[in-house]
Amino acid sequence: MSRAFIFPGQGSQAVGMGRELGEAFASAREVFQEIDDALGQKLSKLMWEGPQEDLTLTENAQPAIMAVSLAVMRTLEKEGGFKLADKAAFVAGHSLGEYSALAAAGSFTISDAARLLKRRGLAMQRAVPVGVGAMAALLGVEFDVASEIAKEAAQGEVCEAANDNGGGQVVISGVKAAVERAIEIAKTRGAKRSMLLPVSAPFHCALMQPAADEMAEALAQVEIKAPSVPLVANVTASRVADPATIRDLLVRQVTGMVRWRESVLYMESQDVSRYVEVGAGKALSGMVKRIAQEPEISAAGTPADVEALLKTL
Repeated sequence: MSRAFIFPGQGSQAVGMGRELGEAFASAREVFQEIDDALGQKLSKLMWEGPQEDLTLTENAQPAIMAVSLAVMRTLEKEGGFKLADKAAFVAGHSLGEYSALAAAGSFTISDAARLLKRRGLAMQRAVPVGVGAMAALLGVEFDVASEIAKEAAQGEVCEAANDNGGGQVVISGVKAAVERAIEIAKTRGAKRSMLLPVSAPFHCALMQPAADEMAEALAQVEIKAPSVPLVANVTASRVADPATIRDLLVRQVTGMVRWRESVLYMESQDVSRYVEVGAGKALSGMVKRIAQEPEISAAGTPADVEALLKTL
């Protein structure tokens, strides 16, 4: 039985995130300060005090979610002598969570990861004018059906599966009119529920190509080391450790689908049965439960979680 450390994506942000960690552990405070310094921004103040609408902005939410994940990892290392390479077979992250996973595994410095995510958030926001794109969750349909719905709804416009989250939860992304058509079509294809998501841009579809181009430029300027633990990449749903390949996949990830269901199934095929969700919220824990066969799952986002986890590692 092997263990994977998994890192959440956008949507896990909430005012107050990381505050207890910072109050309890100097190692967590160091991470938050490091990220504030790297960004030239009091991101930690925004995380702890809000307002929520500013924290939810993509350019802030992405580095903030990473900050909590890396604060947990630093605390595990400093407080418990934890070494990721000794305790995990893989790391994986959902969308922006790949940056958290790679920073945790030593591919990126925390400062570089924060700056990349800030730029990624800005680039994604700029790629499509507000109101032009949309995303929707189709619930109760499997991936093949969701893909057919998106294809039928496109009618010459962009409409694609963006996140295959497993358990009959697929998120589609594209031009707003096409996504709205998909919601109507889904009602006739057995979907239990379909709804627009409160996001500011249509992530993980072809409309994000300008952001992918910008991230190619940004990633070319950053050193990427081989991770201490292989990454299971969103784009391929398989292991990767080569820095040049990681760089390419992070660019492709901006327009590509998050193959989370397949990623979990891949880890399960590699004898992973224990998962640790590192950071804010427990969204990935719910997804893993719907995909894997009787997984052992723990979440580490609070001081109590960290102390409990150190006893089991």
